[in-house]
Amino acid sequence: MRKLYFLLSVLFLFWDTALAQTPYSIVIKGGHLIDPKNNVNEVMDVAITDGRIVQIAKNIDASGAKQVVAAKGLYVTPGLIDIHGHVFSGTEANSYLSNGLSAIMPDGFTFRVGVTTIVDAGGAGWKSFPAFKKNIIFNSKTRVLSFINIVGEGMRGGVWEQDTTDMDPRMAAAVALSNPNDIVGFKLAHFQGQNWAPVQRVVEAGKLASLPVIIDFGGSTPPLPLEDLFLKYLRPGDIFTHTYTLLENNVRETIVDEESGQVRPFVWEARKKGIVFDVGYGGASFNYSQAIPAMKSGFHPTTISTDLHTGSMNGSMKDMLSVMSKFLGMGMDVPSVIRASTWTPAQVIHRENLGHLSVGAIADVAILNLRDGKFGFYDKTGYKVEGKKKFECEMTIKGGKIVYDLNGIANPIVLR
Repeated sequence: MRKLYFLLSVLFLFWDTALAQTPYSIVIKGGHLIDPKNNVNEVMDVAITDGRIVQIAKNIDASGAKQVVAAKGLYVTPGLIDIHGHVFSGTEANSYLSNGLSAIMPDGFTFRVGVTTIVDAGGAGWKSFPAFKKNIIFNSKTRVLSFINIVGEGMRGGVWEQDTTDMDPRMAAAVALSNPNDIVGFKLAHFQGQNWAPVQRVVEAGKLASLPVIIDFGGSTPPLPLEDLFLKYLRPGDIFTHTYTLLENNVRETIVDEESGQVRPFVWEARKKGIVFDVGYGGASFNYSQAIPAMKSGFHPTTISTDLHTGSMNGSMKDMLSVMSKFLGMGMDVPSVIRASTWTPAQVIHRENLGHLSVGAIADVAILNLRDGKFGFYDKTGYKVEGKKKFECEMTIKGGKIVYDLNGIANPIVLR
């Protein structure tokens, strides 16, 4: 037994020595680290080796590091997580966001804004998910996850999304349970009409697979009551997206009463219940007339997301950092904005291995500059708010590799 203890001691000593002698892959020097999970909000260095965070300290010796990143004056955060995007890009006509022309390939529009993980929100249905996995998930450097659509055809728009016969909770749950590494929940979107069956079916899929659902509540005249959606149908942890939208012709209830400017009482009750309120900015899904009074009353979003597609990115939304900057301008502080864009979405989609910079964690890192200046932030109506600060991405690290470097702050610069 003593020999065994001796051998184990020698082995551990050898292991510790080997680790100590292993040069860091990357050391990020002098940045202001914001890591909401671990309540870190101060200047710290970060060391990365073999795709993992291996040390966080005040002054890490970077003399043997393969690359050193000069981050003084910049924010160092976990890689951003956008839980509402549309990246099931394809070439099929009349397919909208499901293998169609309005969705985008992720890698060209994620890393440049600090996003390392994006969740496709319902583009693929349970029928089309295999094509999405083969074409997009397997061929993207961005980490791509999926809320699969309760509609088997996915988000093709028009009549396809109104077809209740194609909303099969058992088939959707079966596909989700067969793809646990890729699917984080279920999506219902764009349904028009006085019918709760679509909501009931997507929630049933969520129950069968023990996963959350995300709801784009569609519309009807008169609108179905949001109070019933929140308090009768959705479960704690389920997600209401497009939180701050006012649709034309009042086909969907709003969270803020436009006349009084007050958040409706049942919305506060839903938050206490555990409903997740996601921004889902989109092309037509954000109004300052909703967001400003909500923010003034303290009703902040649970998660910040883009609803990224060709329409929204070329409209008032732009990108993840633009949306984050708008909420910073409306009163959220920097740590809260980072939390709603990293650790909280990781928890919402049950991917707690992401969204933080703990020692041992996957080295997904965003290095952000908070620029001072005069910036114009406007919504779909043209209402404009002037801001004095705006986030800009200096560098993105995904899985321990630098995948975006705006101004060459890595030394040496290694082109991959």
